Amino acid sequence: MSGFLQGRSIRPLPITPQTTLTELVDETFLAYNAARLREACWLYTRKMLEPDVTVGLSITGALTPAGLGMSAFIPLIQYGFIDWIVSTGANLYHDAHFALGLQMHVGSPTLDDRQLRQEGVVRIYDILFGYQVLLSTDAFFRQVLQAEEFQRDLSTAEFHHHIGRYLREREKALGAQRLSLLSAASEAGVPVYTSSPGDSSIGMNVARLALDGSRLRLDVARDVNETAALVLGAKRKGKSAVWILGGGSPKNFVLQTEPQIQEVLGIDEVGHDYFLQITDARPDTGGLSGATPAEAVTWGKVDPDKLPDTVICYTDSTIALPVLTAYALANHAPRPLSRLYDRREELYGDLVREYHKAQTSK
Repeated sequence: MSGFLQGRSIRPLPITPQTTLTELVDETFLAYNAARLREACWLYTRKMLEPDVTVGLSITGALTPAGLGMSAFIPLIQYGFIDWIVSTGANLYHDAHFALGLQMHVGSPTLDDRQLRQEGVVRIYDILFGYQVLLSTDAFFRQVLQAEEFQRDLSTAEFHHHIGRYLREREKALGAQRLSLLSAASEAGVPVYTSSPGDSSIGMNVARLALDGSRLRLDVARDVNETAALVLGAKRKGKSAVWILGGGSPKNFVLQTEPQIQEVLGIDEVGHDYFLQITDARPDTGGLSGATPAEAVTWGKVDPDKLPDTVICYTDSTIALPVLTAYALANHAPRPLSRLYDRREELYGDLVREYHKAQTSK
């Protein structure tokens, strides 16, 4: 019998009203991208959530407006299943709406956008909200960012940590449950970075305040070195995993930590250990979002010996994220919070020492 025919026989049991999500994934996701999603669930729960693994998550696409901050990201943070995050600024801006008591509504992608504009309604595909939501959120940021703790140079992790504290106070004032990803991350000590700080309404309001004399400056160089320090610290005590939702700048920012360590700082390292990506982008069109883990090996971003521990699932993040979240919560106990935000200075110092040591040994 051919060695290629050693895989499990495709003979699933019928789906019934009693079928659980775990059974659905394990027993019926047998081929095509359903099988890749099953492999993603297994990689995440069986390897990436081991005690010695640090998990970095990158977020693109309008996921928080769709409610995935509340339904998926907050539980993952609270269970200790995410250790650090790189997100588009837009996801963090729209995340703030919920903590401020502002409403997003289910809609349709086939509405007349000219009429929506006339009625002051903004559309994100099939999500609808009032234009006043933007103005109210802008006003919140401009008010908060005048506080003294923002009148200096800040990494985006520090910036978002403080924003998260203010959003938590707004949640409490509303008598609401936890609604904000930034609020949950701040309390859990999960650092949240933005790879392009000016590319969102948050950055636009920071720019507005600069015209009014604000001393706030977002330190992107600190972000580059600080994220590299998180990964170096992870590798010195265990393993580093990256979970990529979509692609774009946050994907590269998570992955470039290893080239920063190896290529730029000259520190001896070999790449991330686990790579999990949910994307709808093809690799042959030249876009970063479709770049494969095998390609990333050539850049030093992924350990070449760990290619078997990489999964790409070509599907919509709004489908895969809830499935992965539910599967992980059902099949893995909570992990202790790593609280990397609280350890940033320590890890940054370790990076600086290793950098100087590498320079003197040349």
